[in-house]
Formats: sequence, C-alpha cells, structure tokens
Amino acid sequence: MHGRPRHDPGTPRMARHDWWGVVLEAPDPHALARFYSELLGWEIAKEDADEAALTPPEGVAYLAFQRADDYVPPVWPAREGAQRITMHLDFEVTDLRAAVAHALHLGAREADHQPQDNVRVLLDPAGHPFCLYVDGGDGGDGGDGEDE
Repeated sequence: MHGRPRHDPGTPRMARHDWWGVVLEAPDPHALARFYSELLGWEIAKEDADEAALTPPEGVAYLAFQRADDYVPPVWPAREGAQRITMHLDFEVTDLRAAVAHALHLGAREADHQPQDNVRVLLDPAGHPFCLYVDGGDGGDGGDGEDE
C-alpha cells in the first residue's frame, strides 16, 4: 500500500509505523477492552476518555474500541429491518468447550443460532458477534459463521 513504510525484520515492534487494526464501536469502550483483554490475554496498550486498544504479544496489529453513544448491536442471524452484522471476529482455539466456558464466564453470551459443529458464535458484552472455532481440517478458517 502506498504511504506505508517497509521495515527490516529486526526493527523493534514499537518503532514500526505499519500498525493495522480493527476498531469496534461500543457504548463503553473500556469495558469491552477489559473483556477482550481477559479473553485473549492481550495487553491494554492505550486508553483515553473515548477509546481503548489492545495489542497481542507479537506483531503490529491491534483491536480497538471507540465510544458510540448511539450504538445499536447487530443481530445474529440477520433479520430484515434489524441492524446487520458488518463484520465479526474469528479466534481459532484448540479446546472449543473450554474456550466457550471462559468467554461465557467473562460475560459473553452464546448465540441461539449455531451454524457449524466446530464453531461457536458468541456475542460479546456489547452484542458484537465473534466466533471461536477449531480447525475443521478443510484448510479454511472454519469460523465464518455464515454457513446456514
């Protein structure tokens, strides 16, 4: 992409300028950051009045949350006239049952509709859908949540 630097593999992570991420809207970005921090074991790297961001232990990606006072959670599965999902997060796990139990303990809810045996669609405390999945051996991500 034009405007993004290329870095030597030895460049320290925090000195890089090619970070990329996903930003989710939420009525309480700090609460959602704490949820995902505990779920993923990622550090909360930034917080201010209206946003928070997490970083994994390695790489130059982030997951951020910004305040949206008029936030309307999407519905899963899609329903005519309701807020549609525009994206969701996928996380591969090795023990689906344990990962789901952990997410539920932290405040997630299991969605009523579960499209695949190797995937669990959950809703975070703000209502964003996310998938926990085990590799189904098909070479795909196994977590698109769209197979109905």
